[in-house]
Amino acid sequence: MSRLDLYVTRAGVQFSNRRFACTIGRGGFSADKREGDGATPIGVHRIVGMLYRPDRIAARRLPDWALPIRPGDLWSDDSKDPDYNLMVSAPHSYSHEALRRADPLYDLILITDWNWPEATAGRGSAIFLHRWRGPCHPTAGCVAFAPQDLLWIAQRLRPQSRLIIRG
Repeated sequence: MSRLDLYVTRAGVQFSNRRFACTIGRGGFSADKREGDGATPIGVHRIVGMLYRPDRIAARRLPDWALPIRPGDLWSDDSKDPDYNLMVSAPHSYSHEALRRADPLYDLILITDWNWPEATAGRGSAIFLHRWRGPCHPTAGCVAFAPQDLLWIAQRLRPQSRLIIRG
């Protein structure tokens, strides 16, 4: 076990010699992830990016590789879109998810390499680590944390850190 990796099991997440509560997708863990199934994909996923709301989190609290979420930033979740499972900008004619939300769920996002950057249509888009709605409130497939835990994790990630989902 590397202290730099996040290990996800039914009991929570182990990272940097600490254990954190988390929520996963409403579809549970899956070795055969599909778009819209609500499942969290089992496997080893690199953490390839970090986005944050600069009007809600000060940049000085995050690593220098974190990028601000701007108005109009979206994530394509339409498998027919040539930019499927990529960050895009408004206006965007395909189905997408707004990254700059009214609620705080995406104030801080850690992006994994699930089905990225060369996406296979229908395998599922955007497995993020983000803020939870609360304990026991499942996600659409992402891994979610209490806000203070997510920030603590984000501040300690390294380029070689991975998300390892055991199920």
